[in-house]
Amino acid sequence: MSRFTSFREFYPFYLSEHRNTVSRRLHFIGSCGVLALVAVAIVQRNGWWLLAALFCGYGFAWIGHFFFEKNRPATFKHPLYSFMGDWVMFKDIIAGKIKF
Repeated sequence: MSRFTSFREFYPFYLSEHRNTVSRRLHFIGSCGVLALVAVAIVQRNGWWLLAALFCGYGFAWIGHFFFEKNRPATFKHPLYSFMGDWVMFKDIIAGKIKF
């Protein structure tokens, strides 16, 4: 994996690591779960739900990578760009720019 100087440069690589439809769906489901669990944490004023959100988001994504993409998540080498990529891909799926 090479170094990336910007997110704009990283995002095409990120998408290339998410070619499998099942993996993208798992990422999307995990992101929906994160949003729901963050909402629960706010409503209940209980930070433990944020830990559940973390496990939900990464759990679904990593299952997609290890079992369907057969690759290592970019999170391990590019955590910030990968986190940003998750949410941009989520938005792009909702907008219909990326096949769900």
